[in-house]
Amino acid sequence: MTGLTLRLRRWLAAQALIAGLLAALPAAAADVELPPVDQVFVLSAQATARDRIEVRWKIADGYYLYRHRTSVKTSAAFANPTLALPAGDKHRDEFFGDVETYRQQLVGVVRGMPAADAAGVALTVKYQGCADAGVCYPPQTRTLTVALPPAAGGADTGFLPGRQGGGLFGLGGADAGSVDAAPLPAEQAFTSELIALDGNTLLLRLTPARGYYLYRDKLTVALAERGLSTALPPPAALPRATPHRDEHFGDVAVYFDEVEIPLPVTRTATAATRTTLVLGLQGCQTDGICYPPMTRRLAVALPAGKVGTPTSAPVTAPPAPTSTATAAPAAPAAAAATPPDATVVQAAPAREAPPTRATPGLLAALLLALGGGLILNLMPCVLPVLSLKALSLAQSGQGRGRARRHALAYTAGVLLSMLALGALVLALRHAGLALGWGFQLQQPLVLAGLALVMFALGLSLSGLWHANVGLGQRTGALLQGDGIRADFFTGVLAVVLATPCTAPFMGAALAYAFTGPTAGALLVFLMLGLGLALPFLLIGFVPAFARLLPKPGAWMDTFKQLLAFPLYATAAWLVWVLAKLRGADAVGLWLAAAILLALAFWAWSRARAGAARGWQVLALLALLALAWPLLRLHALPRPQAAATATTTAGVARVAWSEQALADLRAQGRPVFVNMTADWCVTCKANEKTVFSGTRFRAALEAANAVYMVGDYTDVDPAITDYLQRHRAVGVPLYVVYPRGGGEGRILPTLLTAGMVEDALREAAR
Repeated sequence: MTGLTLRLRRWLAAQALIAGLLAALPAAAADVELPPVDQVFVLSAQATARDRIEVRWKIADGYYLYRHRTSVKTSAAFANPTLALPAGDKHRDEFFGDVETYRQQLVGVVRGMPAADAAGVALTVKYQGCADAGVCYPPQTRTLTVALPPAAGGADTGFLPGRQGGGLFGLGGADAGSVDAAPLPAEQAFTSELIALDGNTLLLRLTPARGYYLYRDKLTVALAERGLSTALPPPAALPRATPHRDEHFGDVAVYFDEVEIPLPVTRTATAATRTTLVLGLQGCQTDGICYPPMTRRLAVALPAGKVGTPTSAPVTAPPAPTSTATAAPAAPAAAAATPPDATVVQAAPAREAPPTRATPGLLAALLLALGGGLILNLMPCVLPVLSLKALSLAQSGQGRGRARRHALAYTAGVLLSMLALGALVLALRHAGLALGWGFQLQQPLVLAGLALVMFALGLSLSGLWHANVGLGQRTGALLQGDGIRADFFTGVLAVVLATPCTAPFMGAALAYAFTGPTAGALLVFLMLGLGLALPFLLIGFVPAFARLLPKPGAWMDTFKQLLAFPLYATAAWLVWVLAKLRGADAVGLWLAAAILLALAFWAWSRARAGAARGWQVLALLALLALAWPLLRLHALPRPQAAATATTTAGVARVAWSEQALADLRAQGRPVFVNMTADWCVTCKANEKTVFSGTRFRAALEAANAVYMVGDYTDVDPAITDYLQRHRAVGVPLYVVYPRGGGEGRILPTLLTAGMVEDALREAAR
């Protein structure tokens, strides 16, 4: 084999290793939103005889219904009803234990005694189902009206008196048959317009169609552009609404007719501009279907105005509009078919405009990225890999040229990996997946793979097998050679393991990367990588720094063996995070994979030592067997959510949700929001040093504040949306909301107890 061919094979192997680490990251990057329940479980009913009604569910692929959650009740016109269901598929369910389920189709038969003069019967059908992805719909209730065949000697009209439907069913409440027309598409049922009255006032006009209404308390508004903000007036200042008894939300206030709502605009610049209002709304058809929550984006040209918040009076008749925009709703028209008691999507609570965060320019972002990458070297998540690199450079002190090659190879691994990671994140965000720093550690397979890599390197340093990681060993394995490949791979590992950490200066730099132009964003990621690699570049190219390294000697063998234990600790930490994501079963499967990996390396070492060829076969079989526990691990469901309120180290904490936050703010309570994740090392450091201390508990009590924690260990679209609105590139994110309303205050990534005390004290004023 020629030298050129050997180098090419080594280079391709290194590229494959990078791809293997990074390509698996987006495999399950974001949850797929569940479709409307009535598109998944299509319900119908028909009377095949006066005393026999068939209730049918057509079930979409990848979904199933529970037998024990299925029931049917009838009106008084159909006495002594009994429901017969076929036997289902038996299996052990994570939610309900031993259950029977149905797929593709379910036909239940209801038998009873119809009244002699009954022309139809009302059925109340209850059921619940889930997706194979591990997400369940809430329990569902539907009311169906079924026409009964005429009694002997009667004429079969096929229609119920006074109804336009045929002999199948009508969805809705008990009076669903009174709805004479099919539901309108959402954009026709609820039209919306936005008018700029002046530079500091917008007018929102909402017009429900005749026979439709909008919920007043489901309205939300926010301006998408920086430097502009608005909010709905308090309920007392909103247009008068009609009291209404609603089957979903109880006693509510709704709008049956057109309403106009003035929106004051707070601005930081006077110049005219274009802006977009993000409008949230929800409504229903009277005695008919309810629409899921909708989001619309209304563009408008805003004239020049004054800096600050204007005082606005109710507007009765708007002047000639400066600009008008009619919405194109985000919700598709097909969503209008959702019945009134469908609870697939919970209405979003009113949300205030998030605190404004300044984004630096490109030059400032590059400098901040360089400093943040440099500080990443001090983070505990990078320490095990950097210890290996330091040992490699210490041994390379035999020559300046060798030290430079080591430093350059390591830097190349860091820069290319950081560039690949940045390009991946930006591509996924442009595709609509809002992913941030450290997102790959939300994927169980990535966690398991990284833990196995750290475990394998630890076994190598402990002497079970030998790989060239810059320590002078030569084998035929992937990491063989003169150390250049090992240095490159060490740079790759440093980048992957650095992502759970967030250093000072990184937040502002990554904020620019995630919101600025693509070319500038990639430069920020490269500069971040350069900062991470800078200490080793200085050691390789500046003799004064190289002289700080200890001289090679016999001590290095002992130190090499000691370095195995930080690697084992890193593997243990990754497995602990894996347990948080998929439970104890995931840990058991990872341990099986680790045993197979150790067996493969042991057999390979025996084969390299000149043993029989059968040891190579055993090593290959053990490596192939690794696929089984990893595939099983990937299919594991998420563990059930923990309780919503807990106490940790004496500090009461409430699980974060948009609704809970809105409710607490409406009560006038200060709120401290902590967005965290088990894989976030910076988060855990703050929790250990700040949030578990008596000073934090005392500050909460003095401010009468609530401590809310959002767990972003696994993918959570609601938390992702919250992070996006606050221009956060990932976790941790700390926001302190003052009592009595107003903007929240975003705290730095790295906290001290004094910072938190000051913020809570200010929020309580």
